[in-house]
Amino acid sequence: MNHCGTQKLETKRLILRRLAASDAEAMFRNWASDPEVTRFLTWPTHTDVNVTKHVIGTWLPQYEKQDYYHWAITLKEAGDEPIGTIHGLVNEDLEQITIGYCLGRAWWHQGIMSEAAQAVIDFFFDQVHANSICSYHDPNNPHSGMVMKHCGMKYEGTRRASDRNNTGICDACWYSILQNE
Repeated sequence: MNHCGTQKLETKRLILRRLAASDAEAMFRNWASDPEVTRFLTWPTHTDVNVTKHVIGTWLPQYEKQDYYHWAITLKEAGDEPIGTIHGLVNEDLEQITIGYCLGRAWWHQGIMSEAAQAVIDFFFDQVHANSICSYHDPNNPHSGMVMKHCGMKYEGTRRASDRNNTGICDACWYSILQNE
């Protein structure tokens, strides 16, 4: 793969950019402190903005690595305030990237995450030259799976009791798309 680090990406409505320390207040307010947003995630709801500051602080040094991909999602019409994040975890051996995402509840059901995910998928295929992109969701969170379907990912199957999120041990519905698709 041709790793090039987290690059700024633009779509019709969005700018995807690196996170900054100054994003902590917006991240805390817009999604990290909302138990409905974090319900199906693997990290706990932030109880204080200092938790968010600490988490962002652990992410920032990672941007030095060319195979680290983590974007803040911002709306062009609303300025530079992040409303969610999307990231990719690299499996070098398989030339595969697993994407994960979260979005503030105020922006759900507007096609924003599908637009962000499509931009990231295109980037991983066109710039990084990944062979496959995959993602998974808790079956109790079907809207996350709809994002995957909207981006052309194909359902591969459900692995039973194969993941843990804030609801406990759960099944994981897996989707993927290949470079040649």
